Amino acid sequence: MKQRNDHQAVDAVRVLAENSLSRVAGAELVRGNYVRLLKNASENYPAWLKAINGAKQRIHFESYIIHEDETGQQFADVLIAKAREGIRVRVIYDWMGGLGNASRRFWTRLRRGGVEVRCYNPPRLDSPLGWLSRDHRKMLSIDGRIGFVTGLCVGKMWVGYPEKNIPPWRDTGIELRGPALADLERAFAQIWAMLGEEIPAEELSNHQPIEAGSLNVRIVASLPATAGMIRLDQFVAALARERLWLSDAYYGGTTSYVQALRAAAKDGVDVRLLLPNSTDIPLLQPFSRAGYRSLLEAGVRVFEWNGPMMHAKTAVADGRWSRVGSTNLNVASWFGNCELDAVIEDETFAREMAAMFLQDLTNATEIVLDARKKVRAPGEPRHHVPSSTTGGGSAGRAAAGAIRIGNAIGAAFTDRRELGPVEARLMITVGFLLLGLALLFGIYPRALSTPVVVIFIWISITLFYRAFKLYR
Repeated sequence: MKQRNDHQAVDAVRVLAENSLSRVAGAELVRGNYVRLLKNASENYPAWLKAINGAKQRIHFESYIIHEDETGQQFADVLIAKAREGIRVRVIYDWMGGLGNASRRFWTRLRRGGVEVRCYNPPRLDSPLGWLSRDHRKMLSIDGRIGFVTGLCVGKMWVGYPEKNIPPWRDTGIELRGPALADLERAFAQIWAMLGEEIPAEELSNHQPIEAGSLNVRIVASLPATAGMIRLDQFVAALARERLWLSDAYYGGTTSYVQALRAAAKDGVDVRLLLPNSTDIPLLQPFSRAGYRSLLEAGVRVFEWNGPMMHAKTAVADGRWSRVGSTNLNVASWFGNCELDAVIEDETFAREMAAMFLQDLTNATEIVLDARKKVRAPGEPRHHVPSSTTGGGSAGRAAAGAIRIGNAIGAAFTDRRELGPVEARLMITVGFLLLGLALLFGIYPRALSTPVVVIFIWISITLFYRAFKLYR
């Protein structure tokens, strides 16, 4: 009797947790799915290309960046070939992500080849600050039959440069089959409708996915200002009882999220954070460790990847809950972007995720506090990413850097926490920058006033224009 009551209590707690996660994330749990973990481009790209080649009805491809390089051209060739077979091929890319990475000629070639291409949020006169919102999603869906949720864009840096002895970027994705594909297709259709004519409802319902396995999956499709994923990330940090292992490309945790990680670590949870050592934006490298101190002091273990770039955005908690997708742990992803993540609730898959994380740590350097509480990376290797391999993650990395700068400068003025050498270098840099700006504006006051006047006029005209449209 007691054993049966214990099982009933556990089942009740799980139901409560499932309902709470659904409310927090704004995404329902879908049962009966098959999920395959895919590591790096060597496993992701071949699976994508095989699925595309097998398409019979439609291909939906949403990617923050598709580079106009050897890898991007390979995908363009396959998509055009399928479009010429009569397959409906739709592609969404982000304007800022594509800026400097793919020319107009590249997109024109796709369109002339029969591919329907839409660009997310290009600059518009009636939206001065619209460029702050990006479509950072990375997904692929074929016939509503097989799908992929991933952190990878399309580019040579994910494949690597063997001729230059540069390894590929480290990244993670999943292959998905089963009923959760309907949510994946709806997420794509939502963005597609934001950019033009909607996808006909009957087209999305003409092949309803059937059960393909036993895994429970949530498709969390975040939109700007919805904050679903940060609520979920904080909720999981609060629920974790044994371990919470995270990998991220452009970490810049908010105060509330940092406190959630600190509280978990102080409560005995094994919290680990795997981040890049090198970055695709070298200018922000000096700021990369400014947020480590408070985490390390609370017992969070921080590791830096020894290869060219750690680009994966993953989480695994308590051997049951896992996340794979596009959302970085920073303000840009949580509040400003369209993001897409798959949350898997399954012990077998979580064990696979945990094993992959531990394997990654064998190629990482742990960051520690020395006797004087300075942030150190004992014996760390030095890797630099050549400028030719940049991946366009500038928006997220810039947001992460801005958060660290703001936190350090704020702490310097309020004296609310101990600062270290990393923050000292940051403050010297910002101090010189502000001094230079002060001299510039003192000598040339119009250098400041003219841009401000132009921006204010632009914003006022935009407000009048939108008010007129709403009035009509």
